[in-house]
Amino acid sequence: MPIDDSRAFLPVRIAVLTISDSRRLADDRSGEALVERLTAAGHVLADRGIVQDDVHLIEKRLRSWIADDQVDCILTTGGTGVTGRDVTPEAVERVADKMIPGFGELFRWLSYAKIGTSTIQSRATACVARGTYIFALPGSPGAVKDGWDDILASQLDSRFRPCNFVELMPRLTER
Repeated sequence: MPIDDSRAFLPVRIAVLTISDSRRLADDRSGEALVERLTAAGHVLADRGIVQDDVHLIEKRLRSWIADDQVDCILTTGGTGVTGRDVTPEAVERVADKMIPGFGELFRWLSYAKIGTSTIQSRATACVARGTYIFALPGSPGAVKDGWDDILASQLDSRFRPCNFVELMPRLTER
């Protein structure tokens, strides 16, 4: 899809949250892949963290970033599967004002070409919460690369045409 070079690039302030019972920053390959991609694209890493697969801890961290004027967007990785400890979508729903169902649908459609029917196990999701975008990706490095490269890189680029998430940011809290 086209990038309109006559439009200004507007960097987005993005926080990255890894949800895992076992990862630490030193071995968080998925979180690191997101940080590398977003900064290479010209965006600002607003914050980064890791929390355990606990719906209350995830919700608490999301709410703190939603309340922070220095965070425009939150990218999460992990906890989107179907096992008992996978509770990221539930935490996202708890903070959401509006769900963005097309994100998960598109993610799974694109993922199907790479991993076939195994994509059905993904509950990737997205929402808007008090003017902040939240995109919840699976925990594998391949999945976060696909989510960023195939969806978010263009939708978080203010120059992307015919439309993008960035140009909607000033209107996300209107009533």
